[in-house]
Amino acid sequence: MGFIIIGIILLIAGLIINRLNDKIHTFGKPLSGLGGALILIGIITASIVQIDAGNIGIRVLFGNVQPTILQSGLHLINPFIEVVQVDTRTQNYTMSGVHNEGDKVGDDAIRVLSADGLEVTFDLTVLYRVVPDEAPRLFRETGLDYKDKIVRPISRTEIRDNAVYYDAVSLFSTKRDEFQIRISKTIEQEFKKRGLLLENLLIRNISLPTSVKNSIESKINAEQESQKMQFVLQKERQEADRKRVEAQGIADYQRIISESLTDKQLQYEQIKTMKDLAASPNAKIIIMGGKGNTPIMLQQ
Repeated sequence: MGFIIIGIILLIAGLIINRLNDKIHTFGKPLSGLGGALILIGIITASIVQIDAGNIGIRVLFGNVQPTILQSGLHLINPFIEVVQVDTRTQNYTMSGVHNEGDKVGDDAIRVLSADGLEVTFDLTVLYRVVPDEAPRLFRETGLDYKDKIVRPISRTEIRDNAVYYDAVSLFSTKRDEFQIRISKTIEQEFKKRGLLLENLLIRNISLPTSVKNSIESKINAEQESQKMQFVLQKERQEADRKRVEAQGIADYQRIISESLTDKQLQYEQIKTMKDLAASPNAKIIIMGGKGNTPIMLQQ
């Protein structure tokens, strides 16, 4: 477009010079020719536009946004049309309490009040992209600074609006996934109205007040101690059961032996033992019960 404007200026200047006196008349035609050449070059260069990969082109003619878009590649267009390229690839917007970690410098974490009145802090990353067919409307209604006008305020507002339905401990533990799904749906709906597509919502960190953290840690420690004690008690019960079974086995053995032994059997076992003892080479005195229970003493 710059070549066309300069060329028009030179062309008009050359025509004016041609009408003046003969002294400068000779400069008119070359100047007009140069102006025509610049106009031609400007028309050619303005009529060819390249849209980079991952982008689409929005056509603007004298401030009027055209509804159709240009896909990636080389295009021949009206030289008076301005083409604005818009990135349609996945983008992210991070709000974090860690310095220089988010899009905003400093502490940009989201602080909300839970159902029990406690302050909960969120670190959040929003993954989104521009819907290509909706890009002209987005550009016309919002502009290219949609991060600050749409992504940031809607994400922060929806988190605050939905956190009031949960207490702080639930947000930190059991209800975290449910909360993330809930706010993802509401943010997705709001983005869709404005030409953006929410791809994912990542709750990177949830911070609770120090007093609540201490209470949770105490509760977890107590539960761990309780589980440990239950394990010890279970082990002791198993050991007691083992001893009970062992004692029962010994008692059954003794009962069976006592029921099966007779006096004659005992006498036979005694004689057998004494016989083996008498046969040994060591010096010994053996006292045995004889007939009528009369002791018999043997010495060797």
